[in-house]
Amino acid sequence: MLEIRNLSKKYTSGSKTVSVLKDINFKIEAKEIVSIVGPSGSGKTTLLGLCAGLDKATAGTVILNNKALEPLSEDERAKLRNECVGFIFQNFQLIPTLTALENIMVPLELRGESGSEKKAMDLLEKVGLAARHDHYPTQLSGGEQQRVSLARAFSNDPKILFADEPTGNLDEETGQKVEALLFQLNKEMGTTLVIVTHDLSLAAKTDRIIKLKGGNIIEDIKQ
Repeated sequence: MLEIRNLSKKYTSGSKTVSVLKDINFKIEAKEIVSIVGPSGSGKTTLLGLCAGLDKATAGTVILNNKALEPLSEDERAKLRNECVGFIFQNFQLIPTLTALENIMVPLELRGESGSEKKAMDLLEKVGLAARHDHYPTQLSGGEQQRVSLARAFSNDPKILFADEPTGNLDEETGQKVEALLFQLNKEMGTTLVIVTHDLSLAAKTDRIIKLKGGNIIEDIKQ
């Protein structure tokens, strides 16, 4: 589902060059659930962005769903993401002017799918928010907003879902509820799941843990 070969990422600021990732290699099989852990600044979020084609590597190759990302144009990468990738972010990234239902419908409408409203309502039902379908993000709690973003992430039936600190902005109890929903929906839909997290108890629930430190993989453990 995902293959990373000799991946490096450098940023240049003035006369200074900073290596964020150095010669990263790994493969993730279809339906595998993998967590990427490491201290702040270890390159976790940068790696996730490269895997999903949101950013381009300085060197190396990303193969996502059997397609190498490097030769693709920005539009081609966006099309690939829309076809097979889902995202969950720490800060929810809902569109404030759209209701919960409309936020979930966005990826479906972009794909030109018919029946997008019914599918979005079904997903809201699954995350326990059908009664709040007409609420705007500001009218929802943090946990509710993340549940809407979970429903949106699964709306286009992604082959792979990238979650960046999905419980990072939530209290422990709410975070655990969101975690349980994430794993439940993932199991129902048979999605490959890649989670960046500081939360080692969340990482312990995944099939495999990739540990980053200083831009290098220091451990890759199947559980």
